[in-house]
Amino acid sequence: MILQRLSLTHFRSYTKRTFQFSPQSSLIVGPNAAGKTNILEAIMFCATGKSFRADADREAIRWGSEMANVKCQMTNETQLELFITSGEVQGKKAPLKKYLVNGVPRRMVDFVGNLRAVLFWPEHLELVTNSPSLRRKYLDSVLVQVDREYRRNLTSYERGLRQRNKLLDGINEGSARRSQLLFWDQLLIAAGGYLTDARAAYIDYVNSYQLPADGYQLEYDKSVISESRLEQYADEEVAAKATLVGPHRDDIVFYKENKNLSTYGSRGEQRLAVLWLKLSELSFIEKKTGERPILLLDDIFSELDETHRGLVMDLIGKQQTVLTSADRDIMAVVGKEAQVIQL
Repeated sequence: MILQRLSLTHFRSYTKRTFQFSPQSSLIVGPNAAGKTNILEAIMFCATGKSFRADADREAIRWGSEMANVKCQMTNETQLELFITSGEVQGKKAPLKKYLVNGVPRRMVDFVGNLRAVLFWPEHLELVTNSPSLRRKYLDSVLVQVDREYRRNLTSYERGLRQRNKLLDGINEGSARRSQLLFWDQLLIAAGGYLTDARAAYIDYVNSYQLPADGYQLEYDKSVISESRLEQYADEEVAAKATLVGPHRDDIVFYKENKNLSTYGSRGEQRLAVLWLKLSELSFIEKKTGERPILLLDDIFSELDETHRGLVMDLIGKQQTVLTSADRDIMAVVGKEAQVIQL
């Protein structure tokens, strides 16, 4: 699977722009704020159906526009197209997102998985120490690309969670009854169980993948959702107006030789742990799909020392790679054969 062309309309900083990519390596060069990361964000939109940067996908719509459009053309004659709106277009209510495959409208569960990509951007270097929400978002971004049932259960779980939290708010205010929770409890238990099992299997795979400098491990700090746990926290949930157990409370903890890297790891150890995670992610997606995903590297070399930079450089050439940098001299590292896209 090779990405040939990306077309953007009213997406982030772009009014209308098309980019062509090499089957091997493409280097996007431009000053800060030129829109380099926007291009990788658009590719990931087609891979995962969501933004890896924004809290709300509508933030990707160019300021002053009502709708953004992203179109990916691949060598297997598959065209993926995504429309993003704020919920209203020309004064009429519109879906927040619309997905098309070869011009035919599809649900997100059928859209995602046609293009697969592994992203490495500076914020991922904070995966070890940043908030649990970033780590959960990371897990979802990997698993939705390789598991249709994960996509379906994640969508079901997120919708059910919103409805259940509304009911908890209503119970707290006296406008709803506890018995109304039963349907949503069962939905979250079923969907949440699938998410937990899939995340556990991925973490087991990561733990089986080792760098030459090994000793890294992930611990899955899972929040299991069940009838007994929901009953255990029944009063606390009404008081909090929120569901307190389930995969939306999951976390993963990075260790090296039984040392918690978030608390005790050096900066170098933390960064090597993230590189280990990304290498295992590439391997995992290839194993699940039989194809190497596209590798997206967002100005990552300026954040790495020489040793870590070498580990990343070993990846280039093993699959289609798209890199960004503010420094054109990075060509000396990437190689002169890389296609250059100047912004």
